[in-house]
Amino acid sequence: MLEGSILQQLEASHRHSTRPVRFGVYYKNTLVALCHALEDHILADDNSPLVITAFQRGKWYLQEAERYADIAQCSRQIAIMAAPDAGFAEHPTSQLPNVDLVPLDPSDPVAQEWHLIILSPKYTAMVLCQELSDADYGVGGRPASDVERKFYGLWTFEPELVKETAELAIAHIQKYNPELAAKLLIYAQGIENTIGTSEDLSIVVSRVVDYLQIGQEQLSIPAAVRQQALDSNLVSNEIQAFLRMAQLMDLADITNPQAAAEVATLAETLAQLLDLPAWQIKRLKLAGLLHRIDPLQKAESIFTPGTSTHYQESAPSCPLTCSLVPGAQALRKMSRLRAVAQIITHQTEWWDGTGEPAGLAGDEIPLESRILALVADFQWQVNQKRTASENRQEIFVQALEECRQQANRFDPKLIDALFLLVMGLQQGLDLPLMTPKVSTGMWLLDSRWDSQSKTSEEMSSYPQ
Repeated sequence: MLEGSILQQLEASHRHSTRPVRFGVYYKNTLVALCHALEDHILADDNSPLVITAFQRGKWYLQEAERYADIAQCSRQIAIMAAPDAGFAEHPTSQLPNVDLVPLDPSDPVAQEWHLIILSPKYTAMVLCQELSDADYGVGGRPASDVERKFYGLWTFEPELVKETAELAIAHIQKYNPELAAKLLIYAQGIENTIGTSEDLSIVVSRVVDYLQIGQEQLSIPAAVRQQALDSNLVSNEIQAFLRMAQLMDLADITNPQAAAEVATLAETLAQLLDLPAWQIKRLKLAGLLHRIDPLQKAESIFTPGTSTHYQESAPSCPLTCSLVPGAQALRKMSRLRAVAQIITHQTEWWDGTGEPAGLAGDEIPLESRILALVADFQWQVNQKRTASENRQEIFVQALEECRQQANRFDPKLIDALFLLVMGLQQGLDLPLMTPKVSTGMWLLDSRWDSQSKTSEEMSSYPQ
């Protein structure tokens, strides 16, 4: 990272924190898709966000200047940083009253960065990257194809991180234009660090996935290896979009902020006890990380009368899981995630057939959905009892008993398997949390995940 760049300052401030920032490498075509998706959300939003961008060179801004004229109509203020080229300041967009240009010195490390920082009352989002140096590219040097240029950094929806980065960017702008920086700081400080509603987040995620898929379709790189690398980078970011949404859903639930990681770990361990194949364990783990997204139905259906009472009690503490999630239906758009969507969809089925959404009963319910439902309930029970008791063994036994009492809901053979897991936990079995780097994603996928490649018998059978 370049010393003095905004990316470097952000990394330095989190280097020794309990939540270090995770970075990844992105091709230019991936960043274009991400930025266009987020920019289009500004056009569809009615909350007049503050937008801070960095384009590296004026010529890159000029390619998007007409688009930014439309974005300016939907924004409270836009600040654009770039090393100036001919026409940089003269373009009509640059003359708009709520658009300010910050001509960077070409030697400024920020002139090597690509930013899109959005602060809105309903949501926050940002792309923050820095182009790789010649040394980073290695022997082959910089690529001849523009879409193959690579950038190091991150993108996120996390409010506190976005606002912190905005303040770093404003502090940098202050060196060039103190008056503008003061105005931007007032705007930024006036926007609360809010996590958007499920609908706001899911619409953004859906838009991001759509743009990434379009980006895949439009690739025209002749070399097959290069094509595969670009395609993998786009797919990885599609997965990241869902992981980031799931991460925010956990952050919104202050009473159970590690639910996704704990459910994923429990699901993986239980699947290992059942001796399931590696490909099935891997996608069950991903379903555990995403299990709160609930892509195909109203999550409030879980809280209706007749369901477990603890869901009704917990509903107010996690507003993100209590309303319609329309955009998260995008999970099924990815062929490699359709099987995961299926697992998540049917986690609300009940063993006796009285659950939702399809009223499946017994072995008709996909095995992974049955596992996910059980470990999610067990995790919730354990989490609730942690506040009332410090006796680890007692907590596990009580949570298991709560699950046993819901015999009409859970597969009895899975309850028996959970009993073996609880025995292991009582004897000191350590289950380290599986907390994936959200800056990566391909490792979570398996090429054999095509849901059509496995028979229903394979999906619903396990050792007796």
